[in-house]
Amino acid sequence: MSTVETSTGPEGDAGDLTQVIRSAILDGGFAPNQRLIEADLSESFDASRAAVRSALMNLSAEGIVERLPNRGARVRAISVGEAIEIVEARIGLETLVARKAAARITDEQADDLRGLSDEISAAVGAGDLVGYARLNQDLDRRVRDIAGHATAAHLLERLSAQSARHQFRLAYEPGRAARSAPEHIAIIDAVVAGDADAAEQATRVHLDGIIEMLRQRS
Repeated sequence: MSTVETSTGPEGDAGDLTQVIRSAILDGGFAPNQRLIEADLSESFDASRAAVRSALMNLSAEGIVERLPNRGARVRAISVGEAIEIVEARIGLETLVARKAAARITDEQADDLRGLSDEISAAVGAGDLVGYARLNQDLDRRVRDIAGHATAAHLLERLSAQSARHQFRLAYEPGRAARSAPEHIAIIDAVVAGDADAAEQATRVHLDGIIEMLRQRS
């Protein structure tokens, strides 16, 4: 596992450690309902117990970890029904962000998104589903950065983290990448073109597709 520098003190460590543990959970390093033992995490990540405790509190506030009275913490299991509700809540925020991004995008940012579009197509063509899932995350982050809407970005990061495990699984469903890649590229094309209405519609179509697939699994 990765290590975290501890030279900045417990509060400074906790920010980095929160991100590291979050990534480990979302990438499947910890299973749903698995206990998160402070001593083990401290040793694994080379961090202080205080930093671990603070990071787990942060992740509890995000809804990724749940703290149990007198029993420490564990990875919170998100049901399919809850995942659907989360994606439904994301629609309003993500369409707002897409519109903002289309209105604010610069020529340099447009070139970056075009390059990302090529990478998405190449990953799907090569059958690289792991790389494709990572590129999807990168697209979400870049669109949020371009939009420059801090409140929406903060809320989306928390909501997306809670439903990420389900979406990672969907990415490996047979035929899913071939269907979703054009949806992502449509979002990119609309944002690059500065077409806010098209960006909103493309984003809504993509998220509606995720909800439909989740419903099929419930």
